[in-house]
Parts: sequence; C-alpha cells; structure tokens
Amino acid sequence: MYNGIISTDFQFNSQISKYEGKVRDVYHLEDKIIMVVTDRVSCFDVILPKPIPYKGQILNQIAEKFLKMTKNIIPNWVESVPDPNVTIGKKCNPFDIEMVIRGYLSGHAWREYKLGKRELCGVELPNGMKENDKFPSPIITPTSKAQVGHDMDLSKDDIIQSGLINKSDYNKLEEFTYALFETGTNYAKSRGLLLVDTKYEFAVYNEKIHIIDEIHTPDSSRYFYEESYEDLQSKGEKQRQLSKEFLREWLIENGFQGNEGEEVPEMNDSIISSVSERYIELYENLIGEKFEKRNTIDILNQIEQNVNKVI
Repeated sequence: MYNGIISTDFQFNSQISKYEGKVRDVYHLEDKIIMVVTDRVSCFDVILPKPIPYKGQILNQIAEKFLKMTKNIIPNWVESVPDPNVTIGKKCNPFDIEMVIRGYLSGHAWREYKLGKRELCGVELPNGMKENDKFPSPIITPTSKAQVGHDMDLSKDDIIQSGLINKSDYNKLEEFTYALFETGTNYAKSRGLLLVDTKYEFAVYNEKIHIIDEIHTPDSSRYFYEESYEDLQSKGEKQRQLSKEFLREWLIENGFQGNEGEEVPEMNDSIISSVSERYIELYENLIGEKFEKRNTIDILNQIEQNVNKVI
C-alpha cells in the first residue's frame, strides 16, 4: 500500500537551498523555485504525524487547473508542471499576509462568532447568524503568514499601519481577492458546489502582483454541496462539505485543536484511508473527472528525474 510522501531530500541541478513548509518542500534555484507537494497534512497550523496518500497529487493538479483558469484576472507564478506532485515557477517576492475571503459563517469565523465576537479582522459581523449562514456579501479577513505556530488575524488597518503592505498594494490585493473568489464561486456552482471560503497568497515579480502557491484546493478552501445547502440550513443540521474541515472536526472530537499541551490523536489506517478518499471525492466532484492515481513505485526517484528533465 502506498503510504504517502512525508518528506523529500532532493538534490536538483543548480539547486541553491531548500525550505520546508507545512505541506510543500520548496527548492530554490537561482531564478526559479521547484515546489514539491508532499502528502503531509496540516490542521490548526500543526503538521500531523502521518501523510495522506495522493493528497499532494490532488492539491497540485487542482491548483494547476485553477491557476490556468484565472490567468485573465492576475498573472501567476507557474512555468511548468513536470510531475503530478511538482510545480516549477518564478521566484517571486511574497507579501507577508494571506488574503482570506469568506462567503459564509463557517470554520474559524464561526468559532469566533460562537464566542460572542462580532468583529473579525476589523469587519463587523451581523447579529443573529447561525453556523454556515451566508454573509450579505463576502468579507475579507486577512491573516499573518506564520513560519511556526498559528497564523494571526489582522485587520486592513493593522496591515497598512504596521507597514506590512502599503495602502495602494493592499487595495489591489483586495480587488484581486474579490475577483478570484467570484470566478471560483461561479465555477463551483457549475459543479453543484458552493465555495464557502478560501485564501490567496500574492507576491511581486517584475514589479507586477502575481498569485502564488495554490488556489481553490481542499487545503485552502471549503466547499458545500449546493443541492442540500438550504434544506440542511433550515433544519440546523451540519452541511455536507468537501474540505478538510471534517478532519478538523475529528481532531476536535478527539481533544486536539493545536493548543499547547494537546497531543495529536492516533490516526489509524482506517482514518487515513477515509481522509484520502475524501480528497479524491473532492477532486472528482470539483474537476468533473475520475482521479487517476499516479504510479507510486519509487515515487521520489520519478519526481527527481521528471524535474531534472526540465530545469
């Protein structure tokens, strides 16, 4: 059985350095980066001990599709996808925030709302909302990009006053965020899904703002099934969703939210298999094609050979 990629240690041609993110291993060349999407999974900003088979391939292929789809809105960092788990692209200068946009009161926003908070990242939230209710219009709730530990909620004023981003660039990021979310929302509806919330990362390359990393994947986004949304909401029942929120909920039920002193519960083979199946389900529902599992025999050697062919 394929157990998934938990780590990589490549030595690509012309490699300068390597950075390990929560999910991606990023190899730096002089003028470009090689992003290897592993099968690691992160919840509550904590990397879980065991990988999820095929997750990296799924994320990489979904991101490739949506980055191509949105090139008319904003340029992106991608140059080539030489392997199902790898994207090679421009070495950009990233902004130190993530632009989170929410169409519904779900996830982190709901957890804050349930605590009685009626403002999130400087945005006032209406009274009387229930979990997963739709906002009157989408709201942007940025966060910091923590290298270690939890991302922190930030308001627009926080970001501009701290000098993280100047006002002009921040306003452009807002415009791009709304436009990308609208495109993602329309596409999701064409697949019978609702794009609930998502996050985008931006950077500068040749003095132009680019979208980087991934977009509209199950790691960066939450989806509901449109057909059952209204009925479940009227009954106060949980939404059927395609995202890794089900994994967060399982962790919460087993006493883990990423807080100090908490231990990650044991993920047995059954749990890992079910998580992998949920990622495959999302891919097939979102992309509208059967997921083709890659050949995983000697997978790390495959990746290294495929990358070295094009760099």
